[in-house]
Amino acid sequence: MSTVQETGLGGLWGSVGGGLSRYRAPFLPGGSHAVDETLLQRLLSVALQRGGDYADLFFEYRVGGGYSFDEGILKRAGRSVSMGLGVRVMKGEATGYAFVEDFSEKAMVRAATTAGQIASSGGRGVPLGLQPVEVASRYAVEDLSFEVDGESKRLLLERADRAARAEDTRVIQVNASLNEEMRELLIATSDGRVATDRQPMVRFGVGVILEDGTQRESGSSGGGGRVGLGYLDERTPEHHAREAVRQAVVMLDAREAPAGEMEVVLAPGDSGILLHEAVGHGLEADFNRKGTSNYSGQVGEMVASPLCTVVDDARFEHGRGSINVDDEGCRPEAVTLIEDGKLLGYMQDRHSAGHFDVHRTGNGRRESFQCNPMPRMTNTLLNAGQDDPEEMLHGVKRGVYARKFGGGQVDISNGDFVFSLTEGYLIEDGKLTSPLKGVNLIGNGPDVMRKVTHLGHDFAVSDGIWTCGKDGQSVPVGVGCPTVRISAVTVGGTQVG
Repeated sequence: MSTVQETGLGGLWGSVGGGLSRYRAPFLPGGSHAVDETLLQRLLSVALQRGGDYADLFFEYRVGGGYSFDEGILKRAGRSVSMGLGVRVMKGEATGYAFVEDFSEKAMVRAATTAGQIASSGGRGVPLGLQPVEVASRYAVEDLSFEVDGESKRLLLERADRAARAEDTRVIQVNASLNEEMRELLIATSDGRVATDRQPMVRFGVGVILEDGTQRESGSSGGGGRVGLGYLDERTPEHHAREAVRQAVVMLDAREAPAGEMEVVLAPGDSGILLHEAVGHGLEADFNRKGTSNYSGQVGEMVASPLCTVVDDARFEHGRGSINVDDEGCRPEAVTLIEDGKLLGYMQDRHSAGHFDVHRTGNGRRESFQCNPMPRMTNTLLNAGQDDPEEMLHGVKRGVYARKFGGGQVDISNGDFVFSLTEGYLIEDGKLTSPLKGVNLIGNGPDVMRKVTHLGHDFAVSDGIWTCGKDGQSVPVGVGCPTVRISAVTVGGTQVG
């Protein structure tokens, strides 16, 4: 269970050890440009002085680090810092936005004035008094990665390199990487909200190339989330190295993929990325506000098999897509989007919720202080069913088993998608036989959801690797699903199935 804490201007750093104090955000108490309620109220008042309906302030301080181990040595080690303030003013359907990378009062007032120019009449708005928002604590960690010295991180990468080469003598190249981030937020709104959050992130990855004669194949494995380096105590560097090598070895024996329409079985966990892209984006409220989604105007209609319940849930402990508060200062919910096949609603930010006259769901997210928030997914999940995964497989005469996904594309307006598999198998008479290469799954998201015939009881969440892009902004997300059997999907391959 998540604990609940009251956050405000002074509560962010109370439980953090001294080792991280050098990364203190300048706008937080004790920082070089600490803000207080008086300054926040002044900035909000300036933003509303031309008659805006609403304004918010988004302070961000982000520290990032990256390490790459290649050819047996540490090839790259770097650290980056970004910080700034974004000011948004809304007037009706119009939005003004401005940002600065300077926390001096003069620069922040200038940004508030610029954003407020979207409103040119209607009197002077007055912000409400600020009250701290109570938010959950879903990703507090004791072993913050930035508190660990660089040599210890290099040794983690070296362990992965050594394990991969020991796993198979045909391994000719190993790349291991570790990326870390700490994001500090302070959000204040003219409707009286003030919230803070500290968002850690770690991602570890291993990629290998294996050579057998003239044939080369690659494999990869990775994971992480809003965790510390304690993540690697369970999912060790050796685990990821062995998994990357296993995938490459499998691909050495892969045959060309068949082509044609056939049954497809999706493995639990990682396959949720197909749901995310082919269905999830179409359920973000801004596309429906604009009428450009295939799901526009279909609330209350059956849009999927009665077996399917789809939820966007930011509450997973340490999940890659989890958040304590969204980037508009709203507490996120577990949003049931589709229940038993029926569309219940969309993921909402402030703008879209006002349009639809519904409450916000806490899905307002942005890549950084330079960006306007929009409805975005957090952890998007297809709930488990009642079927036994083994029996689901046994019922397939001929089809494809999708275990690992690569990239994909989707057209939001109609739900058409193309996804490539990095690991897939031919199903023959209910058994997995040949591994396949060159597999593409081609279809339509709503159509595929209607063709779900079985759902396993083996729900799993993908390890934390996914990043979602939308309108030029990228945010970390999570996905999850059980084993899923679909009656018909077009498989793009090189041989007629």
